[in-house]
Amino acid sequence: MELLRSLSERGLVYQMTAEEKLAELLDGSRLTFYIGFDPTAGSLHLGHLVPLMIARHLQNAGHRPLIIVGGCTALVGDPSERSAERTYEPRETIDGWARSIKTQLQRFLDFSARENGALLLDNREWLDDLKLIDFLRDTGKHFSVNRMLSAESVKLRLEGGISFLEFSYSLLQSYDFLHLFRTEGCILQVGGSDQWGNIVAGIDLVRRVEASETWGFTCPLVTGSSGEKMSKSQAGGAIWLDPELTTPYDYYQFWMNVDDRDAIYFMKLYTFVPGDEIDELARLTGADIRKVKERLAFEATSLAHGEDNARKAEKASRSLFGGKGDLDEVPTLQLAESRLSKGVSFLDLFVETGLCPSRSDARRLGKQGGLYLNGERIADPMQSIAVSDLKEGGLLLRAGKKRYYRIEFS
Repeated sequence: MELLRSLSERGLVYQMTAEEKLAELLDGSRLTFYIGFDPTAGSLHLGHLVPLMIARHLQNAGHRPLIIVGGCTALVGDPSERSAERTYEPRETIDGWARSIKTQLQRFLDFSARENGALLLDNREWLDDLKLIDFLRDTGKHFSVNRMLSAESVKLRLEGGISFLEFSYSLLQSYDFLHLFRTEGCILQVGGSDQWGNIVAGIDLVRRVEASETWGFTCPLVTGSSGEKMSKSQAGGAIWLDPELTTPYDYYQFWMNVDDRDAIYFMKLYTFVPGDEIDELARLTGADIRKVKERLAFEATSLAHGEDNARKAEKASRSLFGGKGDLDEVPTLQLAESRLSKGVSFLDLFVETGLCPSRSDARRLGKQGGLYLNGERIADPMQSIAVSDLKEGGLLLRAGKKRYYRIEFS
C-alpha cells in the first residue's frame, strides 16, 4: 500500500473503490489510468490542479496517464456542484478552449516517456460519431433512472429543475471509461470528489458490458482555513494556469499570501517536496513561516510556469518586500504618454491592470485606504494622473498590502 499511503498522507485521496485491491494495483506493474477535464473556460485553474498532481505522482511511479479533454461532454454540461444549468457555449468556443487547455496540460506531465508517456485525447474523437438509437440501446439500457435520480449531483437540482441534456452527462462520462477500457486498457479513473457518482457509474458500465473489473478514486475539493474553495469563483478572482490570465508573478504572490495555517497543507497538495522536508518546515513558527511560503511559492510556480519564471517572480517579490527597489520582474503595463494628456485617473489604472476587478471595488478599497502610488496612499482615486506623479518615467501601483503593478509611459 506504499503509493496509496503516500498519496493519502499528502491529502490527495478522498474516496476509493476496493482499497486493498487498488493499493495492490498501484504498487504493482504499470497500469493505465485516466483523468478528464471539460473545457468550460480558456484555461485550467487551481480547482483542476489536485487531479493533475495525482496524475504526476502516478506517472512518476511508473503508471500511464490518459488525459481527456472533454470537447463533447463540455457541450452537455456536468450538473455536479452546480445550483443551476450552465450557459451553453458554441462548439467553436469550446474547441478553442480545448486547444488552450491541451497546451497547459503538457507542462505538468511527461508525454515523451517510452513506457508510460501521457496520452492526450479529446472525447469528441469517439462521442461525435455515436448514433443516438444505438447509444441508447447499447449503453442507456444499463442505467437505472431510479439510481441516477439518487445521485447527489441530480438530487440537488431536482427542485429547481434539471434538463435531460445535463441528466445524460453521467452516461457520456461512463461511456468514456468504457471506450478507454476497450481501446487503451484503462482500468482506473481519478477525479474530484464531485465526480464520485460518475466514476462509479463508469465502473458499473464496464462491469456490465465487458464483465471486467475497474477501479476509481477521488481527491478532495480543496478549501483553505477560511472555508473558501480553490475554484473559478474564489474571492479576488480565479487563479488561472494560463500565464496570460494569471502572470507567473501573480501566481507566485498568491502562494505567498495564503493563510499561514494552510502553507504546509498546500505544500503537500501542490508540490513534490518530499514528506520529510515538509515535516521539517512544519516545525517553523512565527516569522519563519515566511520561509515555508517562499518554498511553497517557488515550487508551485516552477511546476506551473517553469523554474526561470519562478526565480524571476521570487526576485521581484523579495525586491518589493525587501525594499531594494528592483522592479524589472514586476508585472508591467506599457501605455502611451498621450494617455496622460487625455486624462487617465488612478481608478482607471487600478482596473486596467487588474489590481481591482471593477471600478466599484477600486472605490471601495480607496475608501479603506488600500490604494497606493509609489508607496504613498492615494487620497482620491478619481484624481487624474499628472506628469509630476511619474517616478523614473513610470508609476508603481499597489492594492492592499502585497499586490503591485508597474505602469510605464512612452
